Amino acid sequence: MKLGRSGLIREGGTGWLTLAAALVTTASMLAVGPVRGSSVVEGLSASEEAALFAAAGFSLAGNGQYQRCREEPVTLSYQPGKAELADLNGDGQDEAWVTEGSLYCYGNTEQYFVLLTREQNGWRILVEAAGIPVIRETGNQGWPDIEVGGPGFAAFPLYRWNGEAYVRRNP
Repeated sequence: MKLGRSGLIREGGTGWLTLAAALVTTASMLAVGPVRGSSVVEGLSASEEAALFAAAGFSLAGNGQYQRCREEPVTLSYQPGKAELADLNGDGQDEAWVTEGSLYCYGNTEQYFVLLTREQNGWRILVEAAGIPVIRETGNQGWPDIEVGGPGFAAFPLYRWNGEAYVRRNP
């Protein structure tokens, strides 16, 4: 398996590394978890991080973790919101990937993601979906296509940049 920009899955490879990474991520989040009052997103202040998660539709729970999905009670599959910055289109400005995991909320794909870009007035959503974002080698205007993967063998949704936002190009 090849990991691409910002650690996201690239085309090709096997799922063993992904499984191992998911287990390590789950174990580390359960052991440590985000600390309230300090940023867990490298490169952002706590207030910038709060604005990013709010723009992505997440809120800060009483345990100091960002949540979009409301599980009651929280299941073992739950992974609180996390974010990672990466320059997706090579313009020198980082975009933000915000993700959350939950079988209860997102079914057997178990993940929800939001891709955002920073603008003068704050963060703007470029694309969001339940599934696993796979950065493709193809693209448009410097932005890569994003396939939303998950279980099964059918064609997965593919999003392409149209100059303003990502739009779905197939079922």
